[in-house]
Amino acid sequence: MQLLIWNLLLGALSSSHAVPTTTQKPLIGTNQEDRVENNLTRGSSGRPLRGRFLHISDLHPDPFYKYHSSSSQEDACHRGEGPAGILGAETTDCDSPISLINATFKWINDNLKNDIDFVIWTGDSARHDNDEQIPRTVEQVTSLNRMLVDKFVEVFGKEENINDTDPTNDFIIPIIPTWGNNDILPHNILAKGPNPWTKRYLDIWRKFIPEEQRHSFERGGWFYVEVIPNKLAVISLNTLYFFDSNAAVDGCADPSEPGHQHFEWLRIQLQFLRQRGMKAILMGHVPPARTESKMSWDETCWQRYTLWLHQFRDVVVGSVYGHMNIDHFMLQDSHNLDLLSLLGTNEPTKRTSMGDEINTQSAASYLTELRSEWSHLPKLPKVSSKKKTERKKGNGNSKEDNFLKNVGGPRAERYSLSLVSPSVIPNYFPSLRVIDYNITNAETRSPTSNMLKARVDGHDRNLLELCRAVDREGSSENLGIAMLCNQAMDGSIDDEVEKSKFKIPRGPPKSSPPGPAYSPQTFSWLGYTQYYANLTEINDDFTNSTVPRATNEGVVSSGWKEGKHHGKHPKESNPSPSKFEFEIEYDTRDDEIFSLKDLTVMSYLTLAGRIGQFKPEKGDRIPTQISDEKPRAQEPDGHDILQSGKKHKKKKKHRKHPKHEKRKAINRVWFTFVGRAFVGSRDDNDLHDEFGQPSYGGGEGDPKGETPQQQGTNPASADKEHPGPPPPDVGKGTGGGPTKAGSDGNDAQQHGGAGSGSSSGSSGSTSSKSGASPRIHSENTPAEENADVKKHNEELEKRHDRASNKVDDDGKDNVSKKFWSGHGGADKDP
Repeated sequence: MQLLIWNLLLGALSSSHAVPTTTQKPLIGTNQEDRVENNLTRGSSGRPLRGRFLHISDLHPDPFYKYHSSSSQEDACHRGEGPAGILGAETTDCDSPISLINATFKWINDNLKNDIDFVIWTGDSARHDNDEQIPRTVEQVTSLNRMLVDKFVEVFGKEENINDTDPTNDFIIPIIPTWGNNDILPHNILAKGPNPWTKRYLDIWRKFIPEEQRHSFERGGWFYVEVIPNKLAVISLNTLYFFDSNAAVDGCADPSEPGHQHFEWLRIQLQFLRQRGMKAILMGHVPPARTESKMSWDETCWQRYTLWLHQFRDVVVGSVYGHMNIDHFMLQDSHNLDLLSLLGTNEPTKRTSMGDEINTQSAASYLTELRSEWSHLPKLPKVSSKKKTERKKGNGNSKEDNFLKNVGGPRAERYSLSLVSPSVIPNYFPSLRVIDYNITNAETRSPTSNMLKARVDGHDRNLLELCRAVDREGSSENLGIAMLCNQAMDGSIDDEVEKSKFKIPRGPPKSSPPGPAYSPQTFSWLGYTQYYANLTEINDDFTNSTVPRATNEGVVSSGWKEGKHHGKHPKESNPSPSKFEFEIEYDTRDDEIFSLKDLTVMSYLTLAGRIGQFKPEKGDRIPTQISDEKPRAQEPDGHDILQSGKKHKKKKKHRKHPKHEKRKAINRVWFTFVGRAFVGSRDDNDLHDEFGQPSYGGGEGDPKGETPQQQGTNPASADKEHPGPPPPDVGKGTGGGPTKAGSDGNDAQQHGGAGSGSSSGSSGSTSSKSGASPRIHSENTPAEENADVKKHNEELEKRHDRASNKVDDDGKDNVSKKFWSGHGGADKDP
């Protein structure tokens, strides 16, 4: 009965359009009679290249979604009464209603269908398993994926050819899908193939997978499509075999693991494409996110991915992913390659798995860590035109020369780039991305121009053999693997290297120019347009539809987002939405803040460096003003206390009015980056509090200084400000500490502090966006001092490093000489 109801419901909500069982038609035919017109290649369909493709990800259709239902975790927009809109509950963790799916594909049909060359579809095409009352089933997951295939057929299929005998004439452009971690059951867990899921998707995606690759797809779920035959391929990676949350597999080092086999398959395909003079785009669901403390891929898989991209940098045009729902990018640094990590023989650095989903709080921490890493990137020095002339006459030891050496030459070939697009599911606002790529001379590219050279030089060698050759030849083509070779030639690990038989892919031929990801050329990515649908305005359920934007207040302790409208009810019982449309959030080609001239690695390396600046250049600063709602607090010594907790000497003359005084400037590139990460759905003030406020106790120049929620306690300043015995355990849960009603101590610590606007003090205190006054300045002192507090204060007063104890009445210093020599107080060695 449940299955019958499910089929009826799905049938009522989705199209009944027939799904063909044939393979898709390539964009450009291979028939020699195809003609070139207006500098564009035309296939048998007569469709010219447009130089654009669509990236769509994480649709998460949910046929159980109920509009005007509750967005609480218990109801998941399936029951109850609440703010869930007819076209989706923006800024919540609810899935997408079928109405949003239909509206999205209609908009694509009306606005993009005739202007793109192919579609990259990066998975998560079923609803989440987020409702215990409606558990997911195999039939649900497969039916929802079939429904989305139907949608692509409706928009890009040729209805007059669906039932004809030509298996290559059913689509006007190629559609390339991939797996999401929610496209299987249980989610995240995919065992080595062939397995029931690889067989199911071989059937669901039969029209998308080239016939000659169906056997390998059934084995591992990977395949590629020549979207421009003999010229450009899109490789669909099965990132579930790299995913650290997939308990059914174990990394990519062991030859028996599907992750290892996947990279061997990828190595062979990229080598084959190089021999044919072709280029490739890589696509997948889970991106290779990796920071100091977080990761999404197993380390052995990340190592291989970084090495493969580096060695095939002449072939790979770019990489695109979904899954994380936040708009951002990541750089892979070949200097982070480690031989033992590649071989899986050492204990990897302890990093926390990012899990199957990323919520607002974990996203904030992750983005902050990205910025911290980018703050240490090599920085391009400013060079005047005069110095440029002098440098040309010099010996190549200028700062710019050193910079270029550090980044791998003028094209930054030390690094590779992965782009992550936001999603259709309205965790923030529904999003689509259209990427523009260079099609200049695409019709004249010879697919065999590099074939002979690649066949001569292209064989892969055992790592030790390659390193010996590098040692003999000193070949520049092996840039980035010098450290691997140094490790491989180390006598202490010879046996492990020899036993592994690890083969390293050959790098680009010596005569090969930098690839499209590094140097503008045919197929290089020129820019992208980021679209979003403002569901707050479209649903039009609340009187003031444009405010408020989302904050962190709708996030419950479990991480579930109830959204910015939680607790509210729509103004009308019957929804009357406005016209659904996607609008441009930003376009990289005319964006004055990011200032990306193209999407090459050097452009993104420069952008990452600007984002990482904690003392940005003048043009990248946002001058912020101190609020004049409250006067500055003052120390008894006449110093002013800024919100950052730093002091500056009070000027007795020429003092400006507080509203004209500027705090430490905030990096507007970073602020724009995090705003776009959440697709413009977060309130600016909320973003400022979370990502832009210096916190009490310092942090200037510290990557965490502008993100107090992530900064935690500054050990150095904490010791200096509170020397002596640890503070007594008071005020926890009693109203006397920083906790708020309904929050535990951990929550208070996370959201408290001067930067977050959480106030501390006696019971009944309220939260203030302008920050809290220090307790020491409060006129309402306690009537009776706690015994523990009294003891703590007495011990504190007796310490020799107290200001009042450092000098006797006779002016002599009574502090131990050991203290001044660095052996006492806060500076004492552990």
